[in-house]
Amino acid sequence: MLDFKMVSLEEAVIARLKTDGENFEILVDPNLALRYKRGENIDFGELLAIDKIFKDAKNGEKASEQMMNTIFGTTDVYKIVQIILQKGDIHLTTEQKREILKEKKRKIISIIARKAINPQTNTPHPPSRIEKAMDEAKINININKSAEEQVETVMREIRRIIPIRFENIDVAIKIPSRYAGGIYGILREFGEIKKEGWDKDGNLLLLIEIPAGLQDEFYKKINGLTHGEGQVKILRR
Repeated sequence: MLDFKMVSLEEAVIARLKTDGENFEILVDPNLALRYKRGENIDFGELLAIDKIFKDAKNGEKASEQMMNTIFGTTDVYKIVQIILQKGDIHLTTEQKREILKEKKRKIISIIARKAINPQTNTPHPPSRIEKAMDEAKINININKSAEEQVETVMREIRRIIPIRFENIDVAIKIPSRYAGGIYGILREFGEIKKEGWDKDGNLLLLIEIPAGLQDEFYKKINGLTHGEGQVKILRR
């Protein structure tokens, strides 16, 4: 018996993967598929209209278990669903596609703003300036590629509009001992700790490498964690 889930067949759309000369399709909730594409954790039991893998979903023709084993190395429906969603195409509505592209653009801008600087001033570019440069360069976001995969391409294009480059910088910090506990995990969110030690007064001394675009955010974080008692010194490369 077919196992019907939360999304109805009338509301479901087809997600399709063509590989090794074979066709694999599933029927999914378009909204949950959109959220999955955004990187959210989704219950596949709710996402699927029917927990079956099809060769032709419209005609109800199921994929053979032998072919699934040959190509995917498994007949586990949810494992194959994950592969189809990650590598295949989802027949989304125009509005859903627009939302995905907007989200990818926002993420690309965020990545660049956090990692890049204006080499003329050695300061980060605000996100609004990066977005304006992307619009002027007429950047086309690829719906089938992740934001991370598109960052380098976007950087090449906007360099024609604004001076920008990725750069890491070394930052020396001094943390009073009373604030040192648990700080390592927070600092590693910013970059790589290269050196550490203690001075004669018991202060924690660290040298950390971070993306140049994070320097303002990093300073605010240290200032907040130490109630203004921490010291930060940017060491230019």
